[in-house]
Amino acid sequence: MKACVGWRRFLFCFPLIFILPHLFSVLELHQNQVVTDSPKENTKKFDVQHSSGDDAPKKITKKFDHLVLGPAAGEGLPNRLQCRGVKALNKTYFSNPSHASSVGDGIAFVTVFTIYNNSPDALADGKPSNLVTVGNASYSKPERSMAILNVFIKFIQVRMPQSNIIILTDPESDLSLHQNSVTVLPIQGEYSRDKLMLQRIRSYITFLDIRLEKLSQEQGRITHFIFSDSDIAVIDDLGQIFEKYQDFHVALTFRNNKDQPLNSGFIAVRGTRDSILRARTFLQKVLEVYSSKYMKASRMLGDQLALFWVIKSDASFDAKRFSKAQAFIKEIGGASVLFLPCATYNWTPPEGAGQFHGMPLDVKVVHFKGSRKRLMLEAWNYFSSSADISDMLCLILKSGRTKYDF
Repeated sequence: MKACVGWRRFLFCFPLIFILPHLFSVLELHQNQVVTDSPKENTKKFDVQHSSGDDAPKKITKKFDHLVLGPAAGEGLPNRLQCRGVKALNKTYFSNPSHASSVGDGIAFVTVFTIYNNSPDALADGKPSNLVTVGNASYSKPERSMAILNVFIKFIQVRMPQSNIIILTDPESDLSLHQNSVTVLPIQGEYSRDKLMLQRIRSYITFLDIRLEKLSQEQGRITHFIFSDSDIAVIDDLGQIFEKYQDFHVALTFRNNKDQPLNSGFIAVRGTRDSILRARTFLQKVLEVYSSKYMKASRMLGDQLALFWVIKSDASFDAKRFSKAQAFIKEIGGASVLFLPCATYNWTPPEGAGQFHGMPLDVKVVHFKGSRKRLMLEAWNYFSSSADISDMLCLILKSGRTKYDF
């Protein structure tokens, strides 16, 4: 108060009483405006994260409701997709879809799918808080799952138009799918969320039993099977697996991961009677191990842990082979098992940004596991508008470090 002693000083300080509160109010308003404006970023087509060459990309923990693109992993590396923006500078090695699987044996994709919260109230729930928007469409939670399944089907129909799709589902699920080459096959079982992975193996075994019965009744063209998650995009013809590797019964995909080297989202079975019998016996062993050792992980990862247990229980198996991304065949419990590298046959965005060091030019399958389901829909929308598969893969590659809202 001594600074304002005297009339002159009083006259000088008196206006500050009114000016200072006004200045603080303006500053506070500006800060609030910055906070409230940030969600409006999703009006952009996508965000781009910039990083200097000297700084490692920062880990993203926030889950986004719009595309966020960062640096493309694998820049400058040979045999990796190179991108400028979302434009591919080199092209991936693809078969011509018009000729994919058009000769030789047939291919059928098999996936387990069920709908949760499919009551009329849930489906009609249009609350903004429960809706997500991708492109020009908005989805409730049940509708998101259906949208992902539809995109899974569309990728197969574009890249492998001669193949069939079989959906194994809970008999109580009302799946309204009226598309060519798509079959819905209800199989009894326990499809609750915490038992779905266990039920998936049971459904695979039941399907193989059904197939064995049909083989005994009919002769003719052999159909090979690819059992997969429904959140994958088939990028190239997978029929060449059965042509290139003639001596396997069942195929699995692997990555260099000490505790979980096998991913159960892609399992191939040769369509001969002998191969189906051996694959069934193999999966039955996995089911037994799952049920006895990994029920605490029944909701997630239990099947992958059980798969690895069955593989590593073979005394002659060397897990060090998982450190190199090269296909190999090993006899396991009476079945000839083909091990295919995830980098090509089960590529995922986070591993693409990490241990895979980008995207190989011969990638066949992209797996949108975890919080990348939005990216799967965004990628399809982009491909539908551009019709360039390599550019679409650049969009996916540059989003590899981002987690999304679903």
